[in-house]
Amino acid sequence: MRGGSVCAVDIGEQIRELADRIVALRDAYYRGSPLVADAEYDVIEDELRGLIQQRPDLAPDPNPLDQVGAPGVLHAPIRHSRPMLSLEKATTPEQVAAFFDRFPGQPVVVMPKLDGLSLALVFEDGRFTRAITRGDGTTGDDVTVLVRALVDGVPDRIEVPGRVEVRGEAVMLRSTFLAYNTAHPDKPLINPRNAAAGTLRAKDPATVAERRLQFFGFDLDTSDGGAAVDLAEGLHALGVAGAEMRLSTDAEQAQAAITEVESTRNDLDYDIDGAVLRLADRDAYAAAGTRSNSPRGALAFKFAAEEKTTLLREVIWDVGKTGKIVPVAWLEPVFVGGTTVTKATLANQEVIKARDIKVGDTVLVRRAGDVIPYVAGVLDAAKRTGEEIDIDPPTVCPSCKQPVTEQGNSRELFCTNMSCPAQTVRRLVHWASRAAADIDAVGPVWIERLAEAGILENPSDFYTLTKERLLEFDRIGEVSAARMIDSIDASRQVGLRRALIGLAIPMASDGTAARLARSGFGSLEEIADAGEEKLVAVEDIGPKVAASLLAHLTRLRPELERLRANGVSLDVREEDLPPVIAAGAPLAGKTVVITGAISDPRSGEKVARPTFQRLCEKAGATAASSVSANTDMLITGAGVGDSKLAKAEKLGVEVVDQGEIWKLLIDANIA
Repeated sequence: MRGGSVCAVDIGEQIRELADRIVALRDAYYRGSPLVADAEYDVIEDELRGLIQQRPDLAPDPNPLDQVGAPGVLHAPIRHSRPMLSLEKATTPEQVAAFFDRFPGQPVVVMPKLDGLSLALVFEDGRFTRAITRGDGTTGDDVTVLVRALVDGVPDRIEVPGRVEVRGEAVMLRSTFLAYNTAHPDKPLINPRNAAAGTLRAKDPATVAERRLQFFGFDLDTSDGGAAVDLAEGLHALGVAGAEMRLSTDAEQAQAAITEVESTRNDLDYDIDGAVLRLADRDAYAAAGTRSNSPRGALAFKFAAEEKTTLLREVIWDVGKTGKIVPVAWLEPVFVGGTTVTKATLANQEVIKARDIKVGDTVLVRRAGDVIPYVAGVLDAAKRTGEEIDIDPPTVCPSCKQPVTEQGNSRELFCTNMSCPAQTVRRLVHWASRAAADIDAVGPVWIERLAEAGILENPSDFYTLTKERLLEFDRIGEVSAARMIDSIDASRQVGLRRALIGLAIPMASDGTAARLARSGFGSLEEIADAGEEKLVAVEDIGPKVAASLLAHLTRLRPELERLRANGVSLDVREEDLPPVIAAGAPLAGKTVVITGAISDPRSGEKVARPTFQRLCEKAGATAASSVSANTDMLITGAGVGDSKLAKAEKLGVEVVDQGEIWKLLIDANIA
């Protein structure tokens, strides 16, 4: 301490100033632009340390002296003061009008719906203290250090007392994205949104220092309500930028504003995927309340599919697992619909003909949401140079060179050679997938190698594999071979529904398999023998689906016999039928995710995951495939991976060993 006695207020102010100074200096240092020499920085740290030793009760929280070296970004989970909800979606003017009807007389702001990463910024008595990601809406990650270092538009101080929370979106500007990829052609970022999310998941700001982000506010909450009632005015008073807001007093004005936002989306320096309508008056917005997962006072209007133009460089005809041969366009890379697109579907030869598409054309590529990009047409056929090349459909299969057939009005091409290498591998991979036989220990790479070696051709061939045969291959050891055989053995209980999925019959979806299993059929053979009339009587199964089922199951009859001969169940299983909830169900109301290998503790024998899942459903649980904010419990078996455990920990989901669940099931006479 310098000089004589200093009152607590003076010392507290000095501590706050020095702490803020150290944070700023560290931020600058890890951005690669240090403001002071190392020795000067050490002097400032020593001064703060001395003051805290004198008055530990005035130590800042968090204390920058607790950090050693580079900021440790732990992404600790933080519970939001109030949920960060998603928005109700709209796509029509009628939905916009209905929104205004709910709040007569209330003005509404229309602003671009930014496509970035949602953040909550917390200020205490004027100081920026914490930044939290949306997370699951209830709990997010603490990314304060990264936001201080990498996000522009976040003030260090505001002139508002008490607690203030600003919510908004951190985005990577398109100009920043382009500059970064130009500087890093070997490791380009995929798209601005993913780049923003990845930047705020980094372990050290120094590693992503060139990825500057920009913050735009869209919500404001104060402890004393002292900020302006108008949202835009309130954000402006804090020095926080908001996306441009257009004030509307009725639905017609709002729709015009939405149209204006959409028309300018390609001129903006940030990605947007819609427009947000929100009550302009903050008090009215708060009074509107919330639904279970969305605020009543806001609405997200989703825009139509985004389109971009690019060069069609080549067309490859790809063979799928059912033998369908589809044209795939290879494109000059183009950023459209939130991602960089290099491939797009051309549907079939009739679509190519109708749109008069040629290799070398400048084509219009469309991508709506997360759907597969597709070539919508040629931008301007009049600008062709004459060097464009017609896209001729193949007369033989690109994989096996056998003649192809045409089916349907769209003249879709099919390879009917059941031994076609491309089909064989894809069918085998599909049979082994989780939705079908769930042979999780034999991955696609090994399936391809075994197929190339002539060992695997049909699903039934899995069940003739032996440990000794697998050990003949390089890179398969005793443990791996044993795991593969155990996984294959467990899959013998696949049953009617999942076997039908695994056989990949054209037009027969997972839903088709589920409906057939619930309709009284006892086995796949019964379905094959049923006849079209009986199949069409099943809900949502029409004549075309029935015909496809009968034709393919008849052709597959020898394979069904081979599967049976190898001990594979093709009969309807209890898991295929709606569960009967046990009385006093111990897992009632719980949403569970199951991971790892499951074994019955009474016998030590491995239990197929679907079977265990079925037991949990009988106990009242709802089973899900992945951990989310709605998951109540992650049930773990042997050999569980780290990813689901990490996600469960992050979301605060209870992790329970399978042994505890088995005890519940056994005590309730369910297992």
